[in-house]
Amino acid sequence: MTAQAAFVLHSRPYKESSALVDLFTPQGRLRAVLRSARGRAGSLARPFVPLEVELRGRSELKTLARLEGAGLAHWLDGDALFSGLYLNELLIRLLPAEDAHPDLFEHYAATLPALAAKRPLEPLLRAFEWRLLSELGYGFALDQDIQGQPVAADGLYRLVPDAGLEPVGQFQPGLFQGAELLAMAEADWQSPGALAAAKRLMRQALAPHLGGRPLVSRELFMNLKEPTRG
Repeated sequence: MTAQAAFVLHSRPYKESSALVDLFTPQGRLRAVLRSARGRAGSLARPFVPLEVELRGRSELKTLARLEGAGLAHWLDGDALFSGLYLNELLIRLLPAEDAHPDLFEHYAATLPALAAKRPLEPLLRAFEWRLLSELGYGFALDQDIQGQPVAADGLYRLVPDAGLEPVGQFQPGLFQGAELLAMAEADWQSPGALAAAKRLMRQALAPHLGGRPLVSRELFMNLKEPTRG
């Protein structure tokens, strides 16, 4: 058994006193059983806590042989908490089991303290979504169209999922302005409309891979944001 860094993405009760834990490690997304989950280890088996784990077993369902804290927990609340839960749900839904992505793990590990520090959420979320798509092989150029031509600032484009940006001759709903795409390519979030366009673009890019099932974290966030009706 080799120790490795990990974060808990999700856990739930399993059998009498155990827990079924989804982990994100440099070796990918792993699922493991934590025995005696009501003890000290169980208190650590929660999201946003840097961990060191040792796993046993050759099947897809591992056993957590050791689980130790490896740093201070990242305390997320409010919108930052929902953002963290959203990232976790994306990883559970989209990342194949036991598919190693060490660079994506490092990006995730760096995003959590940024969320805890109350940095602006939208750039952090868009950067993570983009990195996830690229790591899974679904990324595309933001400064070139699908024909290999440079994106024109005054042009209009639509996203062809898993292919890239296609120039469009006339306005249609859901299109993107070239200037917005070029600002995204440079991560220039001060450019007017860039953040809003990036959110729409990432939703369009992620949708085919999420299927028809909505994200629980997104629905929960939207429900809590709705004004209370008397």
